[in-house]
Amino acid sequence: MAQQEEVFKKLISHCKEYGFVFPSSEIYDGLGAVYDYGQNGVELKNNIKKYWWDSMTLLNENVVGIDSAIFMHPTIWKASGHVDAFNDPLIDNKDSKKRYRADVLIEEQIAKYEDKMNKETEKAAKRFGDAFDEQKFRETNPRVLENEAKKEALHTRFAKALNDGNLEELRQIIIDEEIVCPVSGTKNWTEVRQFNLMFSTEMGSTAEGAAKIYLRPETAQGIFVNFLNVQKSGRMKIPFGIAQIGKAFRNEIVARQFIFRMREFEQMEMQFFVRPGEELTWFEKWKQTRMRWHKALGLGDKKYRFHDHDKLAHYANAATDIEFEMPFGFKEVEGIHSRTDFDLSSHEKFSGKRIQFFDPELNQSYVPYVIETSIGVDRMFLSVLAGSYFEEKLNGGETRVVLKIPPVLAPVKLAVLPLLKKDGLPEKAREIMDNLKFEYHCQYDEKDSIGKRYRRQDAIGTPYCITVDHDSLVDNQVTIRYRDTMKQERVPVAQLEQIISEKLSMKNLLKTIQ
Repeated sequence: MAQQEEVFKKLISHCKEYGFVFPSSEIYDGLGAVYDYGQNGVELKNNIKKYWWDSMTLLNENVVGIDSAIFMHPTIWKASGHVDAFNDPLIDNKDSKKRYRADVLIEEQIAKYEDKMNKETEKAAKRFGDAFDEQKFRETNPRVLENEAKKEALHTRFAKALNDGNLEELRQIIIDEEIVCPVSGTKNWTEVRQFNLMFSTEMGSTAEGAAKIYLRPETAQGIFVNFLNVQKSGRMKIPFGIAQIGKAFRNEIVARQFIFRMREFEQMEMQFFVRPGEELTWFEKWKQTRMRWHKALGLGDKKYRFHDHDKLAHYANAATDIEFEMPFGFKEVEGIHSRTDFDLSSHEKFSGKRIQFFDPELNQSYVPYVIETSIGVDRMFLSVLAGSYFEEKLNGGETRVVLKIPPVLAPVKLAVLPLLKKDGLPEKAREIMDNLKFEYHCQYDEKDSIGKRYRRQDAIGTPYCITVDHDSLVDNQVTIRYRDTMKQERVPVAQLEQIISEKLSMKNLLKTIQ
């Protein structure tokens, strides 16, 4: 665990050094849990958004997109339940004066029992080698079984407390499990209390006439209130979906873990409207579709898992998360929820407008049920970087830091490098780059030795480097270097685009999840 924490610190430092993520307002000492995306970060972020958007709107003829406003009528948040129920259970440590989410403290304790079980299993695997039977060991080893029992008992108790909204029981679990404050190391806890996460502001030309409004805590409600507009203008038939990418804001008191939990973040959400009674079938379909989307990036299938919710939101009848193995453990990247007809029915009630769909096949009108897929752009960004960051020992004792970002998402697709800054090599390199830059984001670099330039490109995740040397002026061939293997190959300039296009094709990536 300590080793992983060290890797995470290095990754955060790497993000700043190589133009991926900067602390916001840094020259004024920053602003807590707010970050800016640098020149490479914004390219990676945009590529992630394009991958998601195209997978939704190109692969599904019945999914269309919108872009709704951040400012919305305040009654929307009353109808959605956010005014009354959008809370986190918080607890303070009296000695450190630090505030924590009570549910997160307990979830981390559950994870500790899992870690103990895994460590026992890993030690046994090393001891017994090829003869090791992991399943049998987990079913018979006393220490594994003891920790499994503790984990299950805690999980059951925790889930009941969450579903009952029992804040006293949450605190008692923290006391009984002897959970300590990470800063003070003490168990001197306050009571658990709820804290609403919405930012509020005022809209109006005068103080007397200003109305209280909220910065949206999610993008979904902008889709729901536009259901009829999209359905009628697009002549959409059930089932169909509406996709949206946009900013959301939450006043996270316990914002931490870099860009994993921020106060200003971006969501990619799709609400899929279905017939009542068919929602759980569609829920399962979208679960599998979304998991294929993640795994298609090639970061490692074992890094993903489903995690069903212990506590269902007030609007849901099924919910699961897709979790990715971050350096600080498995964490939620995407949520898939069956939201029933809660949202549309609630907006129908609060607005006084009829929000229903007439189904000609059934010859009846109804309020559609909804399957939601909601993924955080920033968390997806972090999972891609965490899954791509490697420190490799090379021959001769040298170490290289490389981001093995999926090529289609890489911020810079290829770098064109003249071997020397003279003898016509820069001119030839510029000619090659001018031909490729219309299709791919390219970078030209002539500073320092070729080895140092390769390392710089490795560090930002550039999948291909093209080196122009003196022979290139004679035979019109260049050396192409592949990031992941460091293999070098001599190829004709005329074949460059053909060689790299397959790996850089969004079309080919989308075909794998079709």
